[in-house]
This record gives sequence, C-alpha cells and structure tokens, in this order.
Amino acid sequence: MDLLVFIWLGAALMMTLGWWWQLRHANIGIVDVLWTAGVGLSAIVIAAQGQGGPVTRTLLAVLGAAWAARLAWHIWRRVRSEPEDGRYAHLRRHWGGQQGLIFGFFQFQALLVVLFALPFTAVAANPDRGQWGWWTAAVLMWIASVVGEAVADRQLARFRADPRNRGKTCREGFWRYSRHPNYFFEWLHWFTYVLLAVGAPNPWLAFAGPVVMYVFVRWISGVPFTEQQALRTRGEDYRRYQQSTPILFPWFPSQPSPADKERIP
Repeated sequence: MDLLVFIWLGAALMMTLGWWWQLRHANIGIVDVLWTAGVGLSAIVIAAQGQGGPVTRTLLAVLGAAWAARLAWHIWRRVRSEPEDGRYAHLRRHWGGQQGLIFGFFQFQALLVVLFALPFTAVAANPDRGQWGWWTAAVLMWIASVVGEAVADRQLARFRADPRNRGKTCREGFWRYSRHPNYFFEWLHWFTYVLLAVGAPNPWLAFAGPVVMYVFVRWISGVPFTEQQALRTRGEDYRRYQQSTPILFPWFPSQPSPADKERIP
C-alpha cells in the first residue's frame, strides 16, 4: 500500500507539471504521454520492490517499460508536431477553458496510473516456480499486442499524412476490420500481466488491467470520444464506416468499402 501511495504522489507531481506545460502550449494531449510514462515507471518501481521471483519481476520491468516507451514516444510525436487533438480541443471548449477543471482532469489521470499499477503488484509477488510455459505465453502475448498496436498506429499515421485523405476515414490494413484496432491491441496487451501473474498469491488483481481498460476504452474515454470527434470532422463518411466495420474486435466488414466498390467490375 505504501508503494502505491508513493506511485500516486509521483504521478500527481508529474501531472501537475503536465498541467503547467499545457497552460503554456494549450495542448491537453500531453496528459496521454504522461499517463503512459507513469504506468511504465510504476512497472519498474513495483518490479524492483516486489518479493516475487527475479525472472518474473525482470519480465514485468522490461515488458512494462518497453510498452510505455513505444506508446509514449508515439503520442509525444503527435503532441509536439500537431495542433491539440480534436477530442481535447472540444473538451476545452466544453469546459470554457476553466483551468480548475483541466487540472482536475490531469489529477484524475494520476489516480488512473495507480489503478493500472494494480496488476503489476500481483506479478511482482509471483514466485519463479515452473513458470516457463506462462512466461512464454506472456511474451508472445506482449509481442502480438504491442506490434499489432504499432502497426495500426503506423497505418493511421501514413493515411493522415497524405493531404488527399483529408476528411476521409482510414480503411487501410487493420482499420478495414476494426474501427479502433489500436484500442483493441492496447486492451489485449494487458493480458500479458494476467499470464505473468499465474501462480501468484493474488492473481485476480492482474485482471484489473484488461477489465478496467475495456471499460474505459469501450464506454468512457476511448471509443465514445473518438467517434464523436470523427463524426464532427468526417460526417457521413464516418457514419458509413460505422455501419460496415466492427467497433472494436476485428472482423470482416459487413459491406464493401468505397475503395472496394471501385474495384468491383
């Protein structure tokens, strides 16, 4: 418990500095960079202080830190080079630019760092006894999910970089089979720690990762905000995309996309 309090205090300080940064740059998007970095750092801290086996704790530190470094760097590149994300710009307008509300939003993200650190406490308490099969499964899960998310991010970035695609919806690669493949792979990533926690005294804590991530992505801050912004900027094209493409779990579209229709003789 003391360790989680320490993580919360560190995250709160980091988010306070992030709030100050957004005051100067008018870009709330920095909160996503800091949340990701905070969760990655918490994996390292908890692994270092855990009482479990050294192999499991090393895997926790390496996989948690590598996931955070990749995602935080990807988000930071967008934050530093693009205008404020439309979702956050809309939130800023909705709150009338009240900095007290924005500060509260940043501090709420500090609490979420602690919430997503809970799975790491289960992993860090896991003894190293006959875990090779679970370790292998965890690493494979991590590779599949992180590489999948990186590919989806790359596909979307390449699509957005083409001026001819302004006002259009990406239907390339993974985005043909899911409206939010990046969120799907991000959710999948949290099962890495469920697998690493098998055999721990409190393995159920590890399920906090995928369960809470799914709730936030599907119903709170992920899909709803993203789709509202997409409808504001892409209108009818995105409505057609909604009608044909699964919302989260990848599957074949229910009807041909406009690009496919052009290829049908």
